Amino acid sequence: MQLRHDQLAAHLQKGPLKSLYTLHGDEALLAQEGGDAIRAAARAAGYTERQVHTVSGAYFDWSSLLGAASEMSLFGDRQFIEIRIPSGKPGKDGSTALQRYCELMAGNDGVITLVTLPRLDKTQQGSAWFTALDGMGLSVRCDPVERNALPLWIAQRLAAQGQQVEPGEVGQRTLAFFADRVEGNLLAAQQEITKLGLLHPPGTLSIEQIEEAVVDVARFNVFKLSEAVLSGQVHRTLRMIDGLQAEGEAAVLVHWALAEDILALYRARGALDGGKPLPMVLREQRVWGPRERLFERILPNARLPMLARLVASASTVDGIVKGLRHPQWPEDPWEALRRLALQLARVAGGPALA
Repeated sequence: MQLRHDQLAAHLQKGPLKSLYTLHGDEALLAQEGGDAIRAAARAAGYTERQVHTVSGAYFDWSSLLGAASEMSLFGDRQFIEIRIPSGKPGKDGSTALQRYCELMAGNDGVITLVTLPRLDKTQQGSAWFTALDGMGLSVRCDPVERNALPLWIAQRLAAQGQQVEPGEVGQRTLAFFADRVEGNLLAAQQEITKLGLLHPPGTLSIEQIEEAVVDVARFNVFKLSEAVLSGQVHRTLRMIDGLQAEGEAAVLVHWALAEDILALYRARGALDGGKPLPMVLREQRVWGPRERLFERILPNARLPMLARLVASASTVDGIVKGLRHPQWPEDPWEALRRLALQLARVAGGPALA
């Protein structure tokens, strides 16, 4: 059974505890907090003996896990078992062993098991071993908090320590500022929230107090940059490019992300002008997820000549990041990338910005 991460605490408090919990996802803070909460609840319920099995490499001895499970089912000791699979790929033997483990643990209320995994794709989530884990207990996704949900997440974390921002538009601006500073770095975001709890008493925090205390710890990646550009968010786009440059990201990788979107838009528009329906066009261009919704918004207003100019700009910037100069473009690769990103963001923003 699936459970949202924000529902886990209520489930653990209400009880009874499930015999198996599976945490999967690539957000380290949420995985850490979820694991800590499950361990604490198990200890409080008397599951004090603990075993940890870490599956590292392709030659893990699954028989040791199954042997321990068999012994516990015989003697009935109250134990807490952790199975950590950092790769998310148990392999053929591991798949069989995990299914067998679930069979051995079924009906055994003397053991609580916690399985931790990284982010899983659809194929992994549909596998026999994951289906067995999910069917035996609860699975909790630990995905990153998206930028549009980050202000509310921050407000909830502040409220948990008795603090809040000012009401109305001022408070919304404060939360937006906070989110800009910590985007893509949830662990550091929680550290900044905790710091505010140490610096100031419970109550309302002013924007000046937050601006003074919160350090800029945002981290970005080229895939999030793509979402920002295609959303027409000019300020956020420039801030993300500055962050990627400061983090030492390769300019050629940033160009690749921008060029991929430009070429996909150009090809999609050409196919639409040729009479193909939009759903078919998006499938052909392998556009799905958040990008699919953005393409659906952009393409009706984007015209082929406009996109052709973007393709030409992307080709020019490709040369610049590889050391070739152009008389009408900045010599610095990152300045050229900023200009290209702004051109795409203006097209993505619609006729008013294009």
